[in-house]
Amino acid sequence: MLLSLRRRFSPSRLLLIAFLAAIGIFMLLPIIFLVNNAFKPLNEMFVFPPRIFVQQPTMYNFEQLFLHSAAGVVPFSRYLFNSVVIATATTLAVIVVSTMAGYVLSKHRFHFKAFIMGAVMIALMFTPETVSIPRYLIVSGLGLKDTYLAHVLPFLASPVAVFLMKQFIDQIPNSLIEAAKLDGAPDMYIFIKIIIPLTSPAVATAGIITFQLVYMDVEASSLYMTKETMKTLSYYAEAMTQNIPGTAQVSVAAAIGLLMFVPNLIIFLLFQRKMIQTMLHSGVK
Repeated sequence: MLLSLRRRFSPSRLLLIAFLAAIGIFMLLPIIFLVNNAFKPLNEMFVFPPRIFVQQPTMYNFEQLFLHSAAGVVPFSRYLFNSVVIATATTLAVIVVSTMAGYVLSKHRFHFKAFIMGAVMIALMFTPETVSIPRYLIVSGLGLKDTYLAHVLPFLASPVAVFLMKQFIDQIPNSLIEAAKLDGAPDMYIFIKIIIPLTSPAVATAGIITFQLVYMDVEASSLYMTKETMKTLSYYAEAMTQNIPGTAQVSVAAAIGLLMFVPNLIIFLLFQRKMIQTMLHSGVK
């Protein structure tokens, strides 16, 4: 038993654990600073050198945020409601569309399959800024401005999610699907009862990526929305931090930064295990 303990806690292993722990703590510093910064009074925000931990916690920053939001025409809750509805609807829609597309590209044979897959690969190289004008022309041409669909539609064609789902579904044995077809199962039954359960790690990963992308997006509110009641929390946060003069801008920015970060953190913590499974499976053939 003593020998096994020595092997388990050998000097090299302890050194590796200490090294990885130090890296983990270092990577947590921005999150720790963000949380502490939201509760710092003004005198601690401008101190030099900057301090990571707050000395005298206060709710002043959040009071300033709600004070300025109460003075606006549209309440803060409206922006929050829009963000939650849009991020949730878009995430669910992207998961459905990308999983269906990945299943078809992986397990079906049809004309122009290689061309479509090549188009998906090429789309991975484009940054969002390069397609802003075509997106605006499509949304405007369809008459979708000032609607929730204008927030959702530009994200439906997600090449990252399609590629991820296709690569994950490739690992599902064809014999499993062929056996289901021999038993008379239609494609929709196979998709719902076999593909979706087996690809749950990839679905969770695509959901996390999409939610974070949509929740932090300001392009749709800036380009497609003229009504203030249709804009999102991320747009409101950016506008607030730019339009408030003086030191109040720093206070509001600190509070908004934490509010924008918390939902992303919650989503990641809920589905991190599935995301890790996706990374592990992607390297196993």
